[in-house]
Amino acid sequence: MSTSTGTTGPGTGPGTSTGTGDPGPAALVETAPGYRARRTLPLRVEAVRQLKRRRTLVMGAVLAALPFILIIAFAIGGDQDGDGGNGRITLMDTATASAANFAATCLFVSAGFLLVVAVALFCGDTVASEASWSSLRYLLAAPVPRARLLWSKLAVALGFSAAAMVLLPAVALVAGTFAYGWGPLQLPTGGALPAAETLPRLGLAVAFILVSQLVTAGLAFWLSTKTDAPLGAVGGAVGLTIIGNVLDAVTALGSWRDYVPAHWQYAWVDALQPQLEWGGMLKGTAISVTYALILFALAFRGFARKDIVS
Repeated sequence: MSTSTGTTGPGTGPGTSTGTGDPGPAALVETAPGYRARRTLPLRVEAVRQLKRRRTLVMGAVLAALPFILIIAFAIGGDQDGDGGNGRITLMDTATASAANFAATCLFVSAGFLLVVAVALFCGDTVASEASWSSLRYLLAAPVPRARLLWSKLAVALGFSAAAMVLLPAVALVAGTFAYGWGPLQLPTGGALPAAETLPRLGLAVAFILVSQLVTAGLAFWLSTKTDAPLGAVGGAVGLTIIGNVLDAVTALGSWRDYVPAHWQYAWVDALQPQLEWGGMLKGTAISVTYALILFALAFRGFARKDIVS
């Protein structure tokens, strides 16, 4: 039997041979009693590993601390109910009207950047971090099939991203209840949503924000399979998302902006209107899911053919 060179190339994996007529080590393991590819790298194990990471704890602490920072800022700045001094009432101006308003404001100020960073961090630091630690090839030699490894890491990354989306408004609702009381959601356009409708509407808003961030997740995950530098994958995804925001601001593009994912990132505000508007959210969902599926497919296709040397 030939010896391994320590490099896991595209041709090495369960069921492959060494090219000398003898089955390779991975093929021998695959035929071992009790081996099941689908049981390798369980989601529970991967989730515990990621939960213990310092960046997970730091990001969770930042998201949980943001509502309290805003409460202190509003206390220093005074009462925010009003027109902001320009005759036009915005969501920020009604932030202290109730806990629901405060939670909506926290989503508004964080959706454009902080939550983008969180998603990029969880999805971009997955495969690239294993490569930077030189542990990726050992995972594949376990053997963990490449597709199984990516599915496990992607599922956990998206799970943590969803948890980040829920953590922020949940903490904001609790903190806002103590600071401003529970009550109807005061709308900047006038009127209010009854307290009974507040949680379902906020839940819909959070769900759309998560869907709109799938593009960032796809970018980060694809870049994570292309580089050994986690910061490169995370920074690249954030940078490309910022470029999308810049393109959306170029009004000369006209209707072409409808195909830029950033164009729909605040369509969730339509969920906080007296009459629920679905048009913008449905268009934004279609654009985001389409881009995300393409990026995830590129990640799986490229990783399946990649020579793993770290």
